[in-house]
Amino acid sequence: MNVSLVKDLSVYQLVMGVQAPPKPLSLSPATLLSLVRAQIDLLIEQQIAATLWVKLPPDKIWQSELARYQSSVGASSLIYTCQIEESSKGEAGEDKGEGRLNISSSPSSPSSHYVPVHLPPDSQMRRENFLMVLSPQFCSLILAHRPLKKRKNQTSGKVNTNKNQPLLIITTVEGRVIQQVLNSIQQAIAPESSSILPASFICPTVPQGALMNQLLAKQLLRQDEINRQIITARTNKLEQQNQELHNKEQLKDEYLKNVCQELRIPLTHMKTALSLLNSPNLKPPQRQRYLQMLNTQCDQQNSLITGFLELVQLEQNLEGTTLELVRLSDIVPGVVSTYQPVAQEKGIMLAYTVPTELPSVWCVSGKLRQIVINLLHNSLKFTPNGGQVWVRARSQGDYVQLEFRDTGIGIAENEIPKIFDRFYRVRTTATEDYGGAGLGLTIIQQLLLRCGGSISVKSKLSEGSTFTVQLATVSNIPKAIATENEL
Repeated sequence: MNVSLVKDLSVYQLVMGVQAPPKPLSLSPATLLSLVRAQIDLLIEQQIAATLWVKLPPDKIWQSELARYQSSVGASSLIYTCQIEESSKGEAGEDKGEGRLNISSSPSSPSSHYVPVHLPPDSQMRRENFLMVLSPQFCSLILAHRPLKKRKNQTSGKVNTNKNQPLLIITTVEGRVIQQVLNSIQQAIAPESSSILPASFICPTVPQGALMNQLLAKQLLRQDEINRQIITARTNKLEQQNQELHNKEQLKDEYLKNVCQELRIPLTHMKTALSLLNSPNLKPPQRQRYLQMLNTQCDQQNSLITGFLELVQLEQNLEGTTLELVRLSDIVPGVVSTYQPVAQEKGIMLAYTVPTELPSVWCVSGKLRQIVINLLHNSLKFTPNGGQVWVRARSQGDYVQLEFRDTGIGIAENEIPKIFDRFYRVRTTATEDYGGAGLGLTIIQQLLLRCGGSISVKSKLSEGSTFTVQLATVSNIPKAIATENEL
């Protein structure tokens, strides 16, 4: 069976064009679904063999309602499915496949009772969904129209639609309204197409009172069912949000606890040093050692407070930070030159390779230098005298990799997953105290996540470590910038 329209039409405009048209109501898609389900329930219960004209969303939840009716009533039903003949995105940001039902038309399957009605790409029905029931006992029309609410995208200049807005829904059983829609469809059908209904068919003016009572009852039941589902979904969502808030509060409490513990450690050492300085039999070398202890612990506490404040400020303002394009060749050589005296003092060979032809990379404004300084400082700090440190950069697809490799003390395998945690410091059996606040790698990781980059590490004890920073190039727009452009 073949049906095609030679004239475009809008079911919504046809209904609104009748004398004293039904009043459209602004309702949700969930209400539309409850109306459709109640209608199908009635048809199945009364075993009404009807001809259906439909254009519904392509989701399975809608298609299953038609399949439920067809499988119950069987071969005596016929369903005309209106389809927009498109394969990609249409104007106003709509899915051109909207309204298409993925139903096989194989004559050997029950789906042979589905008849596709092909609509032109710019059909006025694009913004409409409907279910029209046609039978001698009962006729009805459920119609939903999505108004075009224009919202201009400031970056692209295109007009988008808000698909979350309410629908204008009309539901009617008035024969005069449905008959006018049916007559207009009959006139729009190509002459060579098969007739959809006998020429003598006339919609009943008003359905039987018993049918209307049953339909109303089923609509109430279906709406109540959907309301309960919505309430359950909202309750589950609120419970999930409450749990997330509870988890965040626990993390915050644990975080503050760790901060207090970290700040207490230098204070304990300083108090010990002060009490020892009060010893009456203290010798000059001992006094010097205790004064040095005080100085070291003051520096340690200052480092903790500075790192903590920097991390708090970063986390509070991270989403508001801007990104910039920078060249590694403009940053790395200067930082390496600054640290050459430190490397020479420890007898460490420090070298870098950063080709000038590397593309620019995205990073949080003014923070690439800080990332390079922190990683290079760590490499030198944990590399013993006579060791080696290399800084190398190379292209890797849409990214540039910046590698810091050293021959230092290395990191135990079980500690590698923890090194980016706040206040975590690598444990070592060496007698040397490497100090540090344990926040540098955490800050680096946060900065890189913001600009679409990442950091990873490979290490072995006593063999050294390799930290690899991956930065997005100019051709690879980070998600952070893409999101800003969509606002």
